[in-house]
Amino acid sequence: MAERYDAVAAYFQRSLEALGRAAGDRALHESVLAMADAVTQALRAGGKVLIAGNGGSAADAQHIAAELLSRFAREREALPAIALTDPAVLTAIGNDYAFEHVFERQVRGLGRRGDVFIALSTSGTSPNVLAALAAARELGLVAIGFTGTRGNALRVLCDHCLVAPSDETAVIQQIYMTAAHAICNEVERGLGGTPGA
Repeated sequence: MAERYDAVAAYFQRSLEALGRAAGDRALHESVLAMADAVTQALRAGGKVLIAGNGGSAADAQHIAAELLSRFAREREALPAIALTDPAVLTAIGNDYAFEHVFERQVRGLGRRGDVFIALSTSGTSPNVLAALAAARELGLVAIGFTGTRGNALRVLCDHCLVAPSDETAVIQQIYMTAAHAICNEVERGLGGTPGA
């Protein structure tokens, strides 16, 4: 039993250490603010936010879209955000084209110049996420990426990239959801939401 407790404690410790590194990283904070500004600017101009990722990152994409469509911490208008995770759409595109194109096809169909595309990939190597980022850049969307320390392939396709200081999938996701919440908070502040509503 002690071994199990130790394993749980060690996991919390790894998470805490990575979050501590992120909390002390001024460059990471500047990336978060740049992302928040890009999202705010796009929404002010009538644009929207598209978000994609695989597996747990697909759930995170839905979480971020929900914070924007509903609200995070302030009362304000609903903001146009779409998680590219609809099962019917994913399976149709995957069947008709290939799984590599499931997000790219949606970016091409839904994205417009000036919109924001947020790509979530803990590894930074997911072919369908990279294909969507390339399409976003081609179409003039602002490309934002969230990844871990090994995410070089993703980083080069982004206008703004948050690199979580970890190479452990779950820890990366915890950090980039913390960053996503900080972005949502800044977007609401920037758009004049009412605190505490």
